[in-house]
Amino acid sequence: MAWIQFIFNSTPDAADQLSDMLSVCGAGAVTFQDNADQPIYEPAIGSTPLWSATNVIALFDAAIEPDEIIQALTEQLAPQVLPNYRIEAVEDKDWVREWMENFHPICFGKKLWICPSWRKPPQDDTINIMLDPGLAFGTGTHPTTALCLNWLDQADVKGKYVIDYGCGSGILAIAAAMLGAKKVIGIDTDPQALEATQANAERNRVQVDTYLPDDCPEIPCDLLLANILAGPLQSLAEQFAALTLPHAPIVLSGILDVQAEAVSKSYQPWFTMQAPVQKEEWIRLTGKRND
Repeated sequence: MAWIQFIFNSTPDAADQLSDMLSVCGAGAVTFQDNADQPIYEPAIGSTPLWSATNVIALFDAAIEPDEIIQALTEQLAPQVLPNYRIEAVEDKDWVREWMENFHPICFGKKLWICPSWRKPPQDDTINIMLDPGLAFGTGTHPTTALCLNWLDQADVKGKYVIDYGCGSGILAIAAAMLGAKKVIGIDTDPQALEATQANAERNRVQVDTYLPDDCPEIPCDLLLANILAGPLQSLAEQFAALTLPHAPIVLSGILDVQAEAVSKSYQPWFTMQAPVQKEEWIRLTGKRND
């Protein structure tokens, strides 16, 4: 099927209304896109902020009459004026195949690979984690995940008890299990993330126990991993201290470079923190639990 897309230059206040109207007009999909290079890294809990300049992009069957869509939108918006827009043809292709071909095995360090299930692992004698892109965050492509995986690749986790706090897709928990950890638990506030972690662990034939934060066993671990965001990391510092054994390492990511100093300071009462490691604008912090 051939498609066309309408791209409207909108604002946060108008984007939702415009999206609803486009859906009423028969749009197959409506998405929002940053139109001002203004990333939103850490929204408030329960909020869904938009960019100050937001593109509203609506996909329609190419058989529709664009003038009719514009006329209907103009009438619905009146007396407001329809924002500036452009119309583009969208190439007709097998979008599922196109999406799948964009994902390739990725190596972290020397021996740790993340592979989509439809591709053959490049090397049989390495740790190959089979993980498909899904709804839960974390396929290894984001710098914060890569920073943690690179750390795990060179770490000795054999026989250790590992906590992955904010497990998402379970990628870090599964990597720890496949690298020889004796017990791994994943913790997340989102039940969907726990389901994703369980499904991915089963696919990779490893055991990962999953919990909501309030249900987490209060048993100190040998290694705690937390790839979340700076704000939650700071608020969880004392709790993480209670969840780690003396001299146990802690690995923190999801931190912007401008946030690294504040996060590190929040852990210093309990941990000896090391120098940050940076990838693009993101930071990984590591430390060891004090006696």
